[in-house]
Amino acid sequence: KVAKEWESGCFSIKDGDEDIHTANERRLGEIIGSVAGKLHTGRSRNDQVATDVRLWLKQECVMIRSLLVELLKTAANRAESEVDLLMPGYTHLQPAQAIRWSHWMLCHASKWKRDLERLDDLVKRVDVMPLGSGALAGHPFGLDRESLAKDLKFSRITTNSLDAVSDRDFIAEFLFFASMLGIHFSQWSEDLIIY
Repeated sequence: KVAKEWESGCFSIKDGDEDIHTANERRLGEIIGSVAGKLHTGRSRNDQVATDVRLWLKQECVMIRSLLVELLKTAANRAESEVDLLMPGYTHLQPAQAIRWSHWMLCHASKWKRDLERLDDLVKRVDVMPLGSGALAGHPFGLDRESLAKDLKFSRITTNSLDAVSDRDFIAEFLFFASMLGIHFSQWSEDLIIY
C-alpha cells in the first residue's frame, strides 16, 4: 500500500519525517501498527541509502550503456555506408586537408567507445551490495547477505561494513565518466556547428 501511495503521488510527507526511510516506517506504522518498527531490523539508514544509490545508479548505467551501444552502431553503419563522402578536415579552425566523412565519424566513435569501456569498468564497482552492513559495524541478526545480494541482483557483497556505508568512490567515478561523455558530445557538436 505504501509503495502504491508513492507511485500514485498521494504519499504524504509529514514534518516529523527525517527522510524517506522514517517516512515509510511511519506510514507503515499507521497502516499495520507498531510491528512496522521491525522494518529496519538488520538494516540502518546508512546501508539502505548506500544500497539505494547503487541500485539506482546501476539501472542508469544499464540505460546509458544501451544508448551508447546504439550510438556506436549508428556511427559505424553511417561510416560504412557513406565511406566515399569527402569533407574538409580542420585544424585550429582552419580548413586543412580533405578527409573522409567516415574517418571523421569514427574519430568520435573512438571517443564514445572509450566512454563505453569506462562505463563497463565502473559498473563493476557499482554492482556491490552494502545492505546488511548496519550503521557502520554490521549487526547481530545473521542476515544471509549473499542470498540478499542475489535477490537484489548484485554481483557481490561489500567486504567491510565501515567502507560499505562510507564509500562514494563509485559516484565520483560516474561523475568523471559523465563529464568525459559530455566533453565528447560537446566536441562532436562543435564540429557539426563548424561544418
